[in-house]
Parts: sequence; structure tokens; C-alpha cells
Amino acid sequence: MRTISIINQKGGVGKTTTTVNVAAGLSRNGKKVLLLDLDPQGSVASCIKQETSKNLYHFLVEHADLRECINHIGMNLDVINADASLAKAEQILVGEPNRESILARAFEDVTDYDYILLDCPPSLRLLTQNALFFSKEAFIPVSTDVLGYDGLIKMVQIITEFNQVFNHNLKVSKIIPTMFDSRNRICKEMLNRIYAEFSSSLATAPIRVNTKLKEAPRAKASIFTYDPKSSGAEDYWNLVKGIIADEKMYDSRIPKEERKSALRKHFGVRKIQIEEPQQAVEVLVTHKFSKYGWTTF
Repeated sequence: MRTISIINQKGGVGKTTTTVNVAAGLSRNGKKVLLLDLDPQGSVASCIKQETSKNLYHFLVEHADLRECINHIGMNLDVINADASLAKAEQILVGEPNRESILARAFEDVTDYDYILLDCPPSLRLLTQNALFFSKEAFIPVSTDVLGYDGLIKMVQIITEFNQVFNHNLKVSKIIPTMFDSRNRICKEMLNRIYAEFSSSLATAPIRVNTKLKEAPRAKASIFTYDPKSSGAEDYWNLVKGIIADEKMYDSRIPKEERKSALRKHFGVRKIQIEEPQQAVEVLVTHKFSKYGWTTF
């Protein structure tokens, strides 16, 4: 299983769009996915059709049964929403012992998913700390503009410091450039700067500007359902294929020695420290565009 926080302290970089469409893409590839919305703004709920009135607040604070909080969105895809009540949860949980691991402990028996994706709020409060502590990987969406690049540098530093403070092993396994417009000089400059700073082995191909990505939430659909011929669908499909290709290096169900061997083979290094805090890098795997698997979302 892979637990992944989609995070950036800067807002407006496409975190929720990325989380929702990556989750949908993974489910279309036969992966069982649980998406957790940790943002009290409840943006994920705006993108899906809700089946239950209970959400993450009820699970964490009122200890509701997990099954009562799950929305079954499509084949292989479950979602637990959030709303403004989640901000109140922070106030309630802040006095708990080992408060940074509340989320990890709450989901420690949830093992029947291939992926758990966490849509994080643009802040570093208790819920975000819990997401980082629960996760093994972090994806950082970054808008291809000056402020987006600045936010990326800060976010990488924050994760490095978090690992040191909590003796954690969260790996930055993907940087995802978003809102890229090849006609815009600043977009091209910032994309090149991202690749120069982090190399194409960590930063993926960009998600291009596409109005269909903005329209899809209104239809309560993923980009693959809303407009499968759009550039947004193509870009996120290729991203999902790259994520799946990396499973041999990051899936916790694979024996540690096999993961270390895969990392050595992938990066050409002799020693891999899986248990020590570190920043990991990945190589973008190029895939041919293909038909999207069937799902109801």
C-alpha cells in the first residue's frame, strides 16, 4: 500500500484537481483507492456526488464507523469528505497525546487499499502534520509561475525539517508542475527552473492549462469522464501511469530488500537507506497515451 500526501503550503496550485484525477486514474487502472479530504474547505466534496452525510470529522472525533463515512464514487474508488467541522476537530484533538499521529493510528487497520491519497489544506496546522506523519510519500503540485516556484522551495524545506523533528521518513517522490502554458514565457522559464533545481528525475511532465479541468467539478466528474479527449485527461493519465510504474520502489507490501534493489537499479546507487529520513527522487516514465479504463467517475 502507498500512502501519499498531495501537499503545497501555497494555495491555488491544483492540489485538489491533482488528487481527484490521480485517484480516478488509479482506480481506472484497477487500483483500489481511498481519498481523504483534510481541508475544512471541503473542495473534494465539490468534485463528487456525495452518498453519506458523515465525513472525516465524524470518524476522527465521534469515532463513527468508517463504512458510514465512505462515499463509493466509482469502481475501486472511495472518498471520505471534509467540511468546516474539520476545523473544529483540530481544536478538539490538539490536546491529545501524540497528536501528530492521530490520523495514522485511526487508519492503522485500514489495509485493503492499494493507495490512500490525502488532499492536504494549504497550511501547516495539526491536520497537515497528521497527514505528513501518516504518509510515506509526498507529491507536490506546483504552478509554473514565480510564486509557485517559491512555494515549492519552501515546501521541500518544510518536509525536510518535519522529517528531522519527528524522525520520520516522508519522501518527496513527485513534483508535479501544473497550469503550464507553453505560450507563456514565465511558465517556460519556471518549468526549466524546476527541472534545473530538481531535475527531470523528480519533476514530472507538466499538466497543461486546460479549461476542461476547471469545468469537470461542476459536472461532478473526473477529467476522464468529463472530456477524455482533452489535454488534461492525457496529462493526468500519463502521470498516473508513471505513478504505477514506481510501485516496485515505494509499495510497502513489497519486501524492503526488493524495494532497495529496485531503487538501486533505478538510480544507479550502491546504498539505499529506506528507513532514514531522506528526500527521494523518481524518474518520469514516458508512456504512450492509451484508452482509459472503465469506471463510473
